[in-house]
Amino acid sequence: MAKPNLALVGATGAVGTVMIDIINNRPNIWGEIRLIASARSAGKKITVHGEELTVVELTESAFEGIDIAMFDVPDEVSAIWAPIAAKHGAVAVDNSGAFRMDPEVPLVVPEVNPEQAINRPKGIISNPNCTTLTMMAALGALHRGWGLKELVVSSYQAVSGAGAAGVDRLREEISAVAGSTAGESSDDLKNFVTGQSPFPAPIAMNVIPWAGSLKQDGYSSEEMKVRDESRKILGIPDLKVAATCVRVPVLVSHSLTVHATFANPITAAQAREALAEEPTIEVLDDPSQGLWPTPNLVAGQDPTFVGRLRTSLDFPNTIEMFVVGDNLRKGAALNTYEIAELVAREF
Repeated sequence: MAKPNLALVGATGAVGTVMIDIINNRPNIWGEIRLIASARSAGKKITVHGEELTVVELTESAFEGIDIAMFDVPDEVSAIWAPIAAKHGAVAVDNSGAFRMDPEVPLVVPEVNPEQAINRPKGIISNPNCTTLTMMAALGALHRGWGLKELVVSSYQAVSGAGAAGVDRLREEISAVAGSTAGESSDDLKNFVTGQSPFPAPIAMNVIPWAGSLKQDGYSSEEMKVRDESRKILGIPDLKVAATCVRVPVLVSHSLTVHATFANPITAAQAREALAEEPTIEVLDDPSQGLWPTPNLVAGQDPTFVGRLRTSLDFPNTIEMFVVGDNLRKGAALNTYEIAELVAREF
């Protein structure tokens, strides 16, 4: 069988850089690999599977002969160029939010709903938001066994979710407050940090109960994504979801506290066993030894980590757990690439 040709659009961006690392560390199942970026990045040299490749400019002709095109670019860029790639015969796998809730575009997590990848009338497959993805492998595994009914989630989101500007801002603020008395008095952090920030409040030595943009009834866009995307991925259109998204002073890895209620009785031991059987999940759960996942532990790793597994004391058929995933890997680049690998099996 012929090997499909792969394109990576946004090859020089933050997620694109992680994607190249993932490509280099997984089996080479591709014919040609083509790196695509904006005009200002065209001409750069990047080594992929031992071969030095030249980044080409994003144009229509860049998709000629391409079978699968992964997009790691902003929504507005994907909205224009993913349909163009599909028009040229490529399957577009898009990491942006441009198509996630389009009923004609599947929203795919390979561990949960791989069968949806073939239902792509527009030639586009969408990758979920990083916050949703952090918990989805675990929820998918438990839903298969016990039937998810209700979900209450609080997220603790790393600043890298806001891009390079978020990472730079946290580092700047840490430097500014180091050795000072910042944080001891009301609102005094503002006296130490200046300049433009991607966050609505200081993030060093602080938490911000907000991520995303304002939506209806006081919810943020991140919170609505958790609700809407969970329903679509799991195939539960009436799933009850309550989400609160919080930005924390962590560079990499999103964490979530998850309160999941099921249709059938479930114990922590049953949940632990089911999750341990999943190849992309690591269960780290021994509080007596101080073992549980933390963002720093998980950073740079591919699996989803789950700990603090408990049967709820006051809510029937309910499991409490703490889930952590690298938002740049499984939360973005890795899941996109796994979708591409899934499509590659068709060739």
